[in-house]
Amino acid sequence: MALRTMTSIAQLRAAALAAALGTALLAACSQDHSAAPAQARSADLKAIVVTAESVADEVRFDATLEAVYQATVAAQTNARVEEVLFDVGDYVEKGQLIVRFRATEQQARESSAQAAVREAEARLVDARSEYNRTKDLAARGVLSKAALDKATAALKSVQAQVESAKAALREASEQLAHTEVRAPYAGIVVQRHIEPGETATVGKPLMTGLSLEHLRAVVEVPQQAIGAVHSRRQARVILPDGKSVDASELRIPPSADANTHTFRVLVTLPEGEYGVYPGTLVKVAFVRDERQALLLPSSAVIHRSELTAVYVLDADGWPTLRYVRVGSPMQDGRIPVLSGLDEGDRVAADPIAAAQTLKNAATAESDARSGA
Repeated sequence: MALRTMTSIAQLRAAALAAALGTALLAACSQDHSAAPAQARSADLKAIVVTAESVADEVRFDATLEAVYQATVAAQTNARVEEVLFDVGDYVEKGQLIVRFRATEQQARESSAQAAVREAEARLVDARSEYNRTKDLAARGVLSKAALDKATAALKSVQAQVESAKAALREASEQLAHTEVRAPYAGIVVQRHIEPGETATVGKPLMTGLSLEHLRAVVEVPQQAIGAVHSRRQARVILPDGKSVDASELRIPPSADANTHTFRVLVTLPEGEYGVYPGTLVKVAFVRDERQALLLPSSAVIHRSELTAVYVLDADGWPTLRYVRVGSPMQDGRIPVLSGLDEGDRVAADPIAAAQTLKNAATAESDARSGA
């Protein structure tokens, strides 16, 4: 028991000594700042004058990215698969060939349809010639009106046959074109449903893909916040790397979910590549109002573990470290200061240079005392 008591007393004395040393060091530091040589106090540091600016007052919610364009390409003809040119994970350009079918039957049908068109057009030439001859003879009274009507009907019939043959040719050409399946948009293959040698029928899935250039964030907005979101209709998507992108479109449903009482809002990103993928967790910042804020460039703010500070310059330009509380970075990268600064304060633009100034002054002070 006595040993424990002695140990406790020793620990208390050590703690008190550490606290005293800490207080002494702080006092020394403050004395160093005030007692710096006159030439050191005229530090030539670039200053930023803190001013209040009107900024967007935002509310943020978690969201998940999804692809706007995600579809499964299906066969539009009955044929055997000859070649599958892409696999899962491959990037495909818009219009690029992805699956090729055996086209022997379709080519034969197209050739037959082309021959039928040529035959019908030849009959049309004969029918038009016969019509013109009959019309001329009927005008001179050699043939009756009934003969002219018969020639007219024959001409119209052949014309209809030509149109029918051309329609059959278009259908055959389309079926032939369906033997080469092309990507409807640029994107990534996420699933492959068929292999070479298999026989595909109309409607059979071939390949599933999605576009990484067309993304949107899906966010559940609480009912108490939907009013401002609906009236402002301004938002930005904050990506995992901290960068943000202004939304190009907001789709707000007319009603909330009956179970969660939230609105499923779709926030579309502008077309482009952002280095993110569907399923990625992001944040969406909705503008709800405007407010006044003190903004500083991120380069002027010091982050050390959980502490944030800036160097404030006095009337002589001498820096003093001051802790501040900051908010989330704005879209342009500037940081709003919530407390610790007042409008009109002068902050060192280069905190490294400010720290070096203090270090040089402390070295000069130490050298002066050693010389004395």
